[in-house]
Amino acid sequence: AATLEAIATRSVGGVVLFSRDQPSGSPVRNIVGPQQVAELTAALQEAAASSEAALPLLVAIDQEGGLVARLDPAHGFPAAESAAELGARDDAGYTRSSSAAMAATLRAAGVNLNLAPVVDLNVNLQNPVIGALDRSFGADPRLVARQAAAFIRGQHDEGVLTALKHFPGHGSSTQDSHLSVVDVSDTWSDTELEPYRRLLADGLADTVLTAHVFNDRLDSRYPATLSAATIDGLLRDQLGFDGVVLSDDMQMGAIRQAYGYEDAVRLAIQAGVDVLTIANQQVFEPDVVERTLAIIGDLVAAGTISEERIDRSWRRIAALKERIVA
Repeated sequence: AATLEAIATRSVGGVVLFSRDQPSGSPVRNIVGPQQVAELTAALQEAAASSEAALPLLVAIDQEGGLVARLDPAHGFPAAESAAELGARDDAGYTRSSSAAMAATLRAAGVNLNLAPVVDLNVNLQNPVIGALDRSFGADPRLVARQAAAFIRGQHDEGVLTALKHFPGHGSSTQDSHLSVVDVSDTWSDTELEPYRRLLADGLADTVLTAHVFNDRLDSRYPATLSAATIDGLLRDQLGFDGVVLSDDMQMGAIRQAYGYEDAVRLAIQAGVDVLTIANQQVFEPDVVERTLAIIGDLVAAGTISEERIDRSWRRIAALKERIVA
């Protein structure tokens, strides 16, 4: 009810669905089964249509395949192969058809934005959050770009938008940014940008999702999500991406434990993030959406963030929403 109200009365522009069980006693479960998810997303879109903005809602999910698939067989959905399995096969036609089948499932469930593919290079096989979970297509940037392109085209065949992640590269990390700050300064290389260069050149970047990784070769002070040098400087100015930039979950340990939330919101917006992703609010802070809106309002009122800066993100998001297939 609170989410529906926020969408209808505050024009909240997107939601992200999870299959994780909610805290004991909570009535909220995003994913129970196919019919329930379809009914849920329809109700969310109805609330968006009644809002002042009257724009369709971005309904996002992490549906990479393999171990990271929120719509999984345990909830009555078809299984999907992991990026590692698709990369090992390296058959673009097969990847595209497999991705299209996945996207058809997403469309039927009312999902229009898949937070995939992962384009991190599998340079550290023991990486606890990428390599060890088979989330990467491989270590070769050309293979990763080739497979990611096929995956994206398959999603587009069924009208589902995608997100390249985790910019500027999480594949070489030795730690999990869900838990704490991750420093890739000594392991990251410029080669990890190659899939982004290739996919941007092919016009296949719908959105880009940032990593909560610290890399002093790019910014000596802030992790990527909070780094103007990394987002506005590297991604926008050097690589030429002018689309929507999504943050990774602002509740993750790399942000939540290392920065005050108000400072993190300010820094992310100043860095060039267009959409602040806030997941698992029932676990960490049930009123975090309202709090975030208030923080942004105060930052604008104080002149810390300009209205023009907010408008820039609004225009990017509105342009993305024009591509949502009804």
